Amino acid sequence: MPVENNGEKTPYGVNNQHQDRKKAICVTLTQPDNPVRVECNTTDEILSLIQDAKIAWVDFMVSDIEGEGEAIATRLGFGPNLVSVLIKGYYSSYEDRDTELGLVVPNVSVEKLEVTVTPLLILMRKGLIVTLHKGTSRRLLKFSRYANTFMRKMPPETTWQDALTIVLTRILDENNSRNFDHLREIEEQADELSRDLMDPRTPRTKIGPEIYNMKHALITYMNALWATLDVLDSLRYGDAELLTDNAKLLRRIGILADDVNRQLSLSEHMSEVLASGLEVLQTIYNNQLQMLNNRLSLVVTWLTIVGTAILIPNTLATIYGIPAISEHIDWHFTIWTILLTSILSAIVTFYYFKWRGKIPTSSEHYD
Repeated sequence: MPVENNGEKTPYGVNNQHQDRKKAICVTLTQPDNPVRVECNTTDEILSLIQDAKIAWVDFMVSDIEGEGEAIATRLGFGPNLVSVLIKGYYSSYEDRDTELGLVVPNVSVEKLEVTVTPLLILMRKGLIVTLHKGTSRRLLKFSRYANTFMRKMPPETTWQDALTIVLTRILDENNSRNFDHLREIEEQADELSRDLMDPRTPRTKIGPEIYNMKHALITYMNALWATLDVLDSLRYGDAELLTDNAKLLRRIGILADDVNRQLSLSEHMSEVLASGLEVLQTIYNNQLQMLNNRLSLVVTWLTIVGTAILIPNTLATIYGIPAISEHIDWHFTIWTILLTSILSAIVTFYYFKWRGKIPTSSEHYD
């Protein structure tokens, strides 16, 4: 039934104030070698297309997965609470009800170091597979453009279970490929972070948040891949009634799982490279701090020498400044005495500190 949405009744919970914008793509195969691809705005159109189809795929783009998705699923003949049960999962979900099957796989998008994970719902019943995803651009747009050609290549003797499995694996493969592409974005940001770390002029207050954001982005991405792997394992070992028993077709799901495992290995390797690189850069930073500390120690040492050297002349000047003594001493004698004691004190102090090893060489400070 139509659903109320901001005072307007819509076919499946979507506000259709812009009727020229199609909300769904429907690809059906009713007769062999004659698939049909249609862009629709109402579920009534879709129901008339899939009524006699051997296999049909419908892709919906919605703004509210739970509200609109529930309305769509009910209208297309799925259980009333299938969507609400599925979206409770963490990134992924699997619900097998014999006559219908529901999946949730993560839809990953990366902008700089902002990793966003949204659900991609896949609902299946006999001869029908429905995908629902959130956003303004279609996640499966590339596949939808040649889905009719893809279905046309199915052999005429293909059963609806085989056809459903074939389309499902192709949708999962397309989603995985889109997810894998975003690892490149994370790698590019890691390269920029390394460049900032190598620049000594980069503020340290900027480096800390960037390192955290990089690690958080990588962890979020890997969590999404692990969630995808959980769904693929459920499909492989769940023995769903709606899917085929053809071992050759089921091996495709295993291949998808292998692809995810390889991507996880790449992500973990990237994490290790990032961690080792950060350790090297931290060592360089510590060396720079040590060099600065050595320079400061050198300055302090020479200030100590200077302070010690002027201690005796300063004491003599203080004594000669006493009126009772200065009246009986010629000022020439006072000047020469202070000058000579300053030179002798500097020489004696320098060699004393050098003998004690308190004066570092230049190689100790700047190498």
